[in-house]
Amino acid sequence: MSGGGARYERYEREQFEPEQFLLDVRKEKIDRVVSHRTRNFTVVLDRLEDSFNMAAVLRTCESMGVQEVHIIINPEAPFVPNSRVAQGCDKWLDVKLYKTFAECREHLKSRGFSLYASAIQEGATSLYTLRFDGKMALVFGNERRGVSEDVLAGVDGTFWVPMKGFSQSLNISAAASACISRAIAWRDEHLGQSGDLSPEDAQALRERFYVLAIKQRKRLFKKAP
Repeated sequence: MSGGGARYERYEREQFEPEQFLLDVRKEKIDRVVSHRTRNFTVVLDRLEDSFNMAAVLRTCESMGVQEVHIIINPEAPFVPNSRVAQGCDKWLDVKLYKTFAECREHLKSRGFSLYASAIQEGATSLYTLRFDGKMALVFGNERRGVSEDVLAGVDGTFWVPMKGFSQSLNISAAASACISRAIAWRDEHLGQSGDLSPEDAQALRERFYVLAIKQRKRLFKKAP
């Protein structure tokens, strides 16, 4: 579901430059968003079943500058985020779908990622002691069962969110929001910025966002083959 999925078709330029159809303030907004985007921190969702949670996590990722979200498909619940909750945020993301965690793990490991799963168990690390200066993927599990045994067997470690009250767990979307916010804040504090795109990647993403920001893009650009 690269580039937000089937609902958001990719277009190629014809005789027009997309910049022509955007106000300077809109282009400045896009440029600022791209400067904060990260591909070195990402989120993996393991077989979620609630469309509200799916959408809520996507919206958190987009709002915090996380460009990629990796989805392990639940065979009993298609990945169809609630559109009212998502509010179109998925068009700005790279959402990648996998049939198994093994496929996802292989992809991320080939790119140098460490994977940590959210799980309350003996030996789990506090979220507040994790470092986010390297390539890091946080894995969040199913609403009822948590992460699968395949995930627990394949990750580099597990972590938990320390609780101060009587409740000792969070809804998946709330947990993801807390962890993503923590990761981005850590990167801002320790690295000076959360964005990490290469100049080439940033330019490609900027051009893609310019096109997606044009409401009448279907009339102005032909669909790429």
